[in-house]
Amino acid sequence: MTHRTRHSENRQQGFTLLEVLIALLVLSIGLLGLAALQTTGLRSNEMASMRTTSTMLAYDISDRMRANPQGTTDGDYVVDNGPVTATVTDCTSTDCTTAQMATFDLSQWKTAVARLPGGQGDITQTAGPPLVHTITVRWDENRTGASGTDCPPQDSDDLRCFRLVLAE
Repeated sequence: MTHRTRHSENRQQGFTLLEVLIALLVLSIGLLGLAALQTTGLRSNEMASMRTTSTMLAYDISDRMRANPQGTTDGDYVVDNGPVTATVTDCTSTDCTTAQMATFDLSQWKTAVARLPGGQGDITQTAGPPLVHTITVRWDENRTGASGTDCPPQDSDDLRCFRLVLAE
């Protein structure tokens, strides 16, 4: 073998190593991109879950209100962002008045809303006719400590919200 042939073989071996290093770099960048995509997908899935839960909660209390029309008409379902402070009777095992049923329903609803991050819920009533109830569920979708109550959100300090309007 001549000196020239050996030199060519050595160059080819080094070039192959360089190709492997470049391939590893490209693969690493691709895997980092895939990890970022996975993280974004998980985050989007969690946000969708929160939106679905808030929608379900709003429709849950609206169904409870429809099942207790007298309590709804009397304004027993009007509640602010705070907790239900009235004495709660367990209406699953006891006969309740319409007001007690509304308090029981609101207590269960507020407990479920509180499971959302920063979860808040309120129900307002506007005199009619027709009688109009506005159900609002708020939550901290990005878990940033947001506390604003504008619905729809006006800035990053506002909680995400879902609002359902019922006209009787």
